[in-house]
Amino acid sequence: MNDDSKTAGLGTESVGKLLFRLSLPAITAQVVNVLYNMVDRMYIGHIKDVGATALTGMGVCLPIIMIISAFAALTGMGGAPKASILMGQQDNEGAEKILGNCTMGTIISGIILTVVFLIFGDRLLMLFGASADTFPYASEYLRIYAYGTLFVQIALGLNNFISTQGFAKTGMVSVLIGAICNIILDPIFIFGFDMGVAGAAWATIISQALSAAWVLSFLCSKRTILKIRLKNLRISPKVYLPCIALGLSPFTMQATESLITVCYNSSLLKYGGDIAVGSMTILSSVMQFSMLPLQGLTQGSQPIISYNYGARNGERVKKAFFLLLKTCLTYSTLLWAICMFLPQLFIAIFTSDPALTEYTMWTIRVYMSMSLIFGAQMACQQTFVALGNAKTSLFLAVLRKIILLIPLIFILPMFLENKVFAVFLSEPVADTLAVLTTVTTFYFQFRSVLKDLQRTPGVYL
Repeated sequence: MNDDSKTAGLGTESVGKLLFRLSLPAITAQVVNVLYNMVDRMYIGHIKDVGATALTGMGVCLPIIMIISAFAALTGMGGAPKASILMGQQDNEGAEKILGNCTMGTIISGIILTVVFLIFGDRLLMLFGASADTFPYASEYLRIYAYGTLFVQIALGLNNFISTQGFAKTGMVSVLIGAICNIILDPIFIFGFDMGVAGAAWATIISQALSAAWVLSFLCSKRTILKIRLKNLRISPKVYLPCIALGLSPFTMQATESLITVCYNSSLLKYGGDIAVGSMTILSSVMQFSMLPLQGLTQGSQPIISYNYGARNGERVKKAFFLLLKTCLTYSTLLWAICMFLPQLFIAIFTSDPALTEYTMWTIRVYMSMSLIFGAQMACQQTFVALGNAKTSLFLAVLRKIILLIPLIFILPMFLENKVFAVFLSEPVADTLAVLTTVTTFYFQFRSVLKDLQRTPGVYL
């Protein structure tokens, strides 16, 4: 077994080198993974004559795509930290039970979601803000995309178990395989075969199928430390439910993005029409893409923090977190500067329509105005997940999205004359309040964790 060469390094190698080694492939994987849908939007937005309308139709599909990704996070991002903590305690057998249970849970959820979206997809699209003009494009894309739901669940969910073992490059390859295929197939299907939106959907699910096949083949091979075994596929509530509990935080973060998109689209359609919804599609794409390095950094830090927490090495847990925090804040500040002073760099990627471009120039500055402090939110919240603190991480996820942002989307237009401006303003207001709460909560709870580790130190691996 290659246990010594991978997991032992999580307890001995320089924290800075580890974070770089694990985060770089994770960031690459996150960026490439979103390219599945980003590339679709880039090509669709430039279809002659109907590009802007088709792009808005794709935006209506985003909530459903986010829900599918959220269910992958429920098992994958909940089970992977649990498995990593057990590996730090030298309990690989227990970690494999978690992998097996999460594999079966992922398969079951993928099948259920496929059936649900095939039956109720069109109704959901109308609920999510589709208009008479955009519905045909949204419906055509979703009907095809739904058939690939199981592939998405496996590719996204189980890939976390590859990265958490220290196989960051392998996890990156898992995503690269599908993404490269998608980038190649998109122009062929959309323009070459003149399939339009349907071509984008087919390219995506074929690519996700290839990624899923790679992930399963690796986790069943001799190259992995934790292996999918038939005996562990039977779901045990004692093993599976704690993973679901921990996964509720990343699930809520992603699933509520879907709900938030619905709230934004319905409000913006009411106050600003299709052009406001189209602008929101671009903004959500920018936010999704620009947050990927932060997600990659937190994903790269998770095995380090979880493993050393399991090994009761408080000093390494502390070093890993503060390095993560500094790096996340540096990036989020750079992102803010680009959005404020050079927003056209992002907007031009998604549209060449002059009216939509001009409209989005001001909306992005409002929407992203407090993104410079979001690095602290990501670092603190995801460290709670890495430490196995399900309750606090879930509360913080619910706070920003459900308790703050969604009500603000509907409340602020009641008090401001410019209703569209008020809707976009809800994002920076919610971000500010959420970050202040998260940082304060983390300060006190993290101190308590470190004191506990100092009282009962473990073996420094």
